[in-house]
Amino acid sequence: MSRMSIRTPQQSAHPSTDESAAGGFASAAGDLLDRLRERTPLVQSITNAVVTNFTANVLLAVGAAPAMTDIPTEAGPFARIASGVLLNLGTPQAEQREAMIEAATAANEVGTPWVLDPVAVGSLPVRTALAAELLALRPTIVRGNASEIIALAGLGAGGRGVDSTDSVDSAIEAATAIARRSGAVVAISGPTDVITDGERIVRCSNGHAWLTLVTGGGCALGAVFAAFASLDDDRLLTTVAATSVYTVAAQLAAAESRGPGSFAPAFLDRLHLLDAETVHRLAVVA
Repeated sequence: MSRMSIRTPQQSAHPSTDESAAGGFASAAGDLLDRLRERTPLVQSITNAVVTNFTANVLLAVGAAPAMTDIPTEAGPFARIASGVLLNLGTPQAEQREAMIEAATAANEVGTPWVLDPVAVGSLPVRTALAAELLALRPTIVRGNASEIIALAGLGAGGRGVDSTDSVDSAIEAATAIARRSGAVVAISGPTDVITDGERIVRCSNGHAWLTLVTGGGCALGAVFAAFASLDDDRLLTTVAATSVYTVAAQLAAAESRGPGSFAPAFLDRLHLLDAETVHRLAVVA
């Protein structure tokens, strides 16, 4: 059964289900998937060296077009023509850092939605300073694990490398603060993903643990956020839709896989084959 409700941060300790909102959001997720495949949004990904190939393949599988344009003097002009932009701080070499600032500035000038993924911020000084600089440029969406979100809000020192040492629920206060300060929608990844615009909170509970055992399983979701953000101005809606599509595909892929090795190609196949009715039927959001 597809279920979705939206709660304020104050209500989050006492979950309730709004079935009317559930039906509307679940239908919208499927409709947005269809719209994405009609438009084939062009997504510029300035992302880390470890996940570049997987991110491009995920975008192709879901129906978007990838472009890894990540050098200065090209990043800004490309952000002006892209449908959406991902800035992932996983391996931020000097040229890439310059390209990220250039792309974010250009995206803001023309209204291109862009996603900030502050990988491993908190304990590492270069990327922590860069994340703060990019956050000040007001990203459309921020995506990270609980420890990254807490560190980005200035409330913690980060996790163990790229791994979170905090629970998703413990990061909701930080996510709400970031959203209200920057105007971004903030998505906290975990066993249940939590997404907030600073006023509303949505929880998405599909997916599978094997996503965390595939290089790029979390990072590629940021690129999918950018693709969906190009489809509608309600970025809470597009972020929930992207999360539902991504995690329903992961859940279906895991059911036919033996482990992370067979899961990765099965996940790409499921993203490619996924349809609106399946998203509507299987998405579990509360």
